[in-house]
Amino acid sequence: MSLLICVFILCSAGEVAGVLTGGSMMDRPLPVQSLCAQLVQPTGYPCSEHAVQTKDGYLLALQRVSSPTLNIGSQPGPPVLLLHGLFMAGDAWFLDNTEQSLGFILADQGFDVWVGNVRGTRWSHGHTTLSEKSKAFWDWSWQELAQYDLAEMIHYIYTMTNTKTFVVGHSQGTIMALAAFTQPEIVEMVEAAALLCPISYLEHVSAQFVLRMVNMHLDQVILAMGIHQLNFRSNFGVYLINSVCEGHFDCNDLLSSITVLKPNCHGKISQNPLATPVVLVSLSNVIRNMFYPLHQRQNCCFNNSRIDYYLGYEPHPSSSKNLHHLFQMIRAGTFAKYDYGMWRNLKHYGQVNPPKFDLNSIPKSLPIWMGYGGSDALADLTDFNHTLKELSSKPELLYLENYGHIDFLLSVTAKEDVYDNMIKFFRSQRKSSCSAGLCNI
Repeated sequence: MSLLICVFILCSAGEVAGVLTGGSMMDRPLPVQSLCAQLVQPTGYPCSEHAVQTKDGYLLALQRVSSPTLNIGSQPGPPVLLLHGLFMAGDAWFLDNTEQSLGFILADQGFDVWVGNVRGTRWSHGHTTLSEKSKAFWDWSWQELAQYDLAEMIHYIYTMTNTKTFVVGHSQGTIMALAAFTQPEIVEMVEAAALLCPISYLEHVSAQFVLRMVNMHLDQVILAMGIHQLNFRSNFGVYLINSVCEGHFDCNDLLSSITVLKPNCHGKISQNPLATPVVLVSLSNVIRNMFYPLHQRQNCCFNNSRIDYYLGYEPHPSSSKNLHHLFQMIRAGTFAKYDYGMWRNLKHYGQVNPPKFDLNSIPKSLPIWMGYGGSDALADLTDFNHTLKELSSKPELLYLENYGHIDFLLSVTAKEDVYDNMIKFFRSQRKSSCSAGLCNI
């Protein structure tokens, strides 16, 4: 905690802002091309870029991907929207080879693949009036991602295809989906949903790194410091990770993504080799701490040798308010809207406590498939069962005892373990919902 106190007390507000938005010692070259041009088209898959404007003015990027074997002029298959997790973006669905990445697999199976990128991610396009350097630009949490971003994505796809869409979410993407599905006007445009590592309750999170941040009240500290963009590629993001690791976690991970920083309290990086050494921080180690649970349980099938490649794209920025909302869920054990405090809740919601999302209001008619793992420290089994009890329907379930949180996205055997089962579910729903001769797959 000493590092945070040093930054908070001794550094001026301007200097802190400079650390947050200035050059990063951990930065890799950021994407200058579109997601399509950088990740999808080089593999031979057709990909087009689309821009969607939300009702509150954010400009989101959507990519549309199809199979390279699709004949020109032929009718595309049913649309499927992919929703990424926290500190990720649409690139997460294409980070492994074409036989392992869900985005490519779905396209090869004949689906019309749409890739979502929420506000604040590097692939999206900012705001109609707000600067990304402004506080107002980052004044949102997953509540707005569900209410505005996901709603607009689904509406856009429905308008473009004139058909209901399948929705696939991972981690934060499932929070968005479950919250959005409580709105009947959104459900009307959804064929079925597949949720990987479903989250609505977070009370029993066991990931040590996350619990350390919660117990430090890190979310409240950074908001009190006037920091509204949470960017782990920035120097200040490094400082935050240092403070979490200090005396509790080993952040000395000697992979190629290590950066050696020697910061002082004025946000400067000392290059003096005689300066006091500081903790070596590696984003690859942060990923391990974020996703590896207690009691030596680990992701079974995540390819550690590719971490350096993944870090060429992840992590993406998010808002400090979003992190605060997630930590509120952990502390309160509720699936509810953002808690502004009693008086501001009265202003925003007309009641003292933030309204809860009613999972029971999600229609039974909406088919849901859920994949969850026994080694997931974020989507805990107790919280998962809490979600199931509140749903009015009985989702189709796939349980993998050895799978952790990241395995459902980046496992080298996810196609056989997870995706084939999910695609079978989609096909069965498509077959039962369309008339004979009208289905494309």
